[in-house]
Amino acid sequence: MFYISKDQIQINSAIRDKEVRLIDSDGTMIGIVSAREAQLKANERELDLVKISPNANPPVCKIMDYGKFLYEQNKREKEAKKKQTIIEVKEIRLSAKIEDHDFSFKAKNAIKFLQDGDKVKISIRFRGREIAYSTLGREVMNKFADTVKEYGKVDRPPVMEGRSMSMILVPHKK
Repeated sequence: MFYISKDQIQINSAIRDKEVRLIDSDGTMIGIVSAREAQLKANERELDLVKISPNANPPVCKIMDYGKFLYEQNKREKEAKKKQTIIEVKEIRLSAKIEDHDFSFKAKNAIKFLQDGDKVKISIRFRGREIAYSTLGREVMNKFADTVKEYGKVDRPPVMEGRSMSMILVPHKK
């Protein structure tokens, strides 16, 4: 089928070309005819004349039921959206001086997110003089990645961005 954006489509009297390459409603090629003659053939069958390839020389037009065409195109787009999987990015914030219980609790949450198929962004924000201990933050990040390694892998290693460090984990392929 043809995939044309709705703003490019010209139908019936909007087609101003002298001659067009005409395709019948059943898909057979009629040939090069004048636009007026093509419009008359479409009117005989009580269908629309639709310009499907405006950049061709001469432009290609097809005789079809335009309303039905739009309906089917919208239906296909909706089906494609249903089949899409949307991957969300969940964020978990740690600190450079995180306690063991907090660490395990946040690791458990990250594992749950990874099992659901979401990406997980792990971030550490350094406040005040903590920025001097960014190596501590990197160790915490590496330990976190090691803790959840059986559920996900590191997509982007720990990177400093201003006063915060972040890394992204992605779930393993199923």
